[in-house]
Amino acid sequence: MKTALSVILVFILAGASLFSAGCKQQAEVAPVAGLQVVTTLFPLYDFARTIGGDKAQVTMLLPPGVEPHSFEPRPEDMIRISRAGLFIYTSKYMEPWAEKIVSGIDSRSLRVVNAGERVPYQPGGSHEHEHGAREAGGHKHDQKGMDPHIWLDFANAALMVDTILDGFVAADPGNAAVYRQNAEALKKRLDALDVRYRKGLSSCANRTLLHGGHYTFGYLARRYNLEYHALSGVSSDSEPSAERMAALVREIKSSGSNYLFAEELLSPRLTETLAQEAGVGVLMLHGAHNLSRDDQAKNVTFFDLMERNLVQLQKGLQCQGK
Repeated sequence: MKTALSVILVFILAGASLFSAGCKQQAEVAPVAGLQVVTTLFPLYDFARTIGGDKAQVTMLLPPGVEPHSFEPRPEDMIRISRAGLFIYTSKYMEPWAEKIVSGIDSRSLRVVNAGERVPYQPGGSHEHEHGAREAGGHKHDQKGMDPHIWLDFANAALMVDTILDGFVAADPGNAAVYRQNAEALKKRLDALDVRYRKGLSSCANRTLLHGGHYTFGYLARRYNLEYHALSGVSSDSEPSAERMAALVREIKSSGSNYLFAEELLSPRLTETLAQEAGVGVLMLHGAHNLSRDDQAKNVTFFDLMERNLVQLQKGLQCQGK
């Protein structure tokens, strides 16, 4: 894979260089100001643009509305990364393709940041595997697989901010003071968000978070002492068995819950079917992997998404003082 990516990138860059040379006599292209930063997922993009402020140009690989678990990078994505000063991804668990891309790029000026390297990962999806959830193609998902959705524990998100900050400072030490100031303000906002969640979810009549999708909210549930049952595994490609679907319906009925949660950006059809079978409503939660086109146009932030989630959780779990 590494060799193939390298060969593809060499031809693409060579073609781009020839085209650039042909056009250079007609017009000089003005350099883009600031540190060039490319990120994979939305939390990384939002944290990086906050830290960078007006000293950096931050972009995200994922197009609006695209689900990241099955994302396939394009040749032009590799070019963007190779021309950047900083490339930020979450981890090998979330974006296994990111490490393959980086290994195929020969760029001495590119700094690569694994934003999750300081985070203590936890296994994901153990509950549903006891009920026979299967991956697409009929294969059992690895029960020892790590849950990659680390940003949904805001203490983890703060560790990610620290790691991203280190990357900014190493790539652009001249603006280190600005980056540190912005990162510190960002971490204070994460602390305040954590306090709101703790207070908002402290007195709920129901403490079982039932999710008719893939195992996304395990970190959030653990941090706020919620029991979490998901329909399928950590990958959005997981295919739940008929046994697992029937088991979730029984769990809904026995829990006394009035709602089953679905996830934004993924089809709610199966969740709605199970909710109808159990006689409950459906509420949406956002995993924050990416934004819809509408949210992107509104310049929605990570904090906006998390505030939406808190409102939905308080409603679905029947929390007092919501």
